[in-house]
Amino acid sequence: MGEDNTGIDRGRGRPRGMTAQGKATRDRLYATAVTLIATRGWHETTLRDVAQEAGVSVGLLYRYFPSKRAIVLALYDELSAAYAAQAATMQGGRWRERFLYALRTSLDVLRPHRRTLVALVPVLVGDTDDGLFAPETAFSRIRVERVFQDAVVGATDAPRPELAAALGRLLYLVHLSTILWWLLDKSAGQRATDRLIALLGQALPLAALSLRARRVRALIVAADRLIREALVNDTEAQNEAQNNEGDGAPITVRR
Repeated sequence: MGEDNTGIDRGRGRPRGMTAQGKATRDRLYATAVTLIATRGWHETTLRDVAQEAGVSVGLLYRYFPSKRAIVLALYDELSAAYAAQAATMQGGRWRERFLYALRTSLDVLRPHRRTLVALVPVLVGDTDDGLFAPETAFSRIRVERVFQDAVVGATDAPRPELAAALGRLLYLVHLSTILWWLLDKSAGQRATDRLIALLGQALPLAALSLRARRVRALIVAADRLIREALVNDTEAQNEAQNNEGDGAPITVRR
């Protein structure tokens, strides 16, 4: 398995030392698989179907994609890497403006793949092995989540580090909720999603104002800890939660 320059494990099912011809074959098989998943659905598409559609043997397909999971991981890798590259152009400004930029950039990257992602919704949200919060897919989640953390931490109005990191992770979840809304949006051209983002834009200044309240800041940190414990089995979050339960003290965040 290889690593990208972020140090995140990226083992995708790609043979080591791939030649140009091998890469072209791999890309063609990948494109065929993604197209079939989009048209037939995740559960209805088999590797044998992919091989037949691509006009290759199942054995050759297995060399590049030994399982359907390998195809999903390759898709996660492609989309998250493309997103991180585009998000790197984020300009300075307040965290709420940077968050909206990160959110809209995510939609721009995903839009050409919407049909495939719609077919994958049951996997994204309901599969313990290949879903968004599965250990195997952590490389993609961490890559995207980092953009939202940086949107807050690097903002001109960034709060203190502990709160900034927690707020960034919560905004990543807001982003995921918006993406799911977009995938399920049946309105023409998903215009309801555009209206939702407009509403978020109106609500964010109020959210920024609420951060002045100590109790709100404490709730954000507590919610972040709870989410990390529940969704990604974060041992650090579990230990923090146990310590707070043990001393019975309320969670506080410095100004």
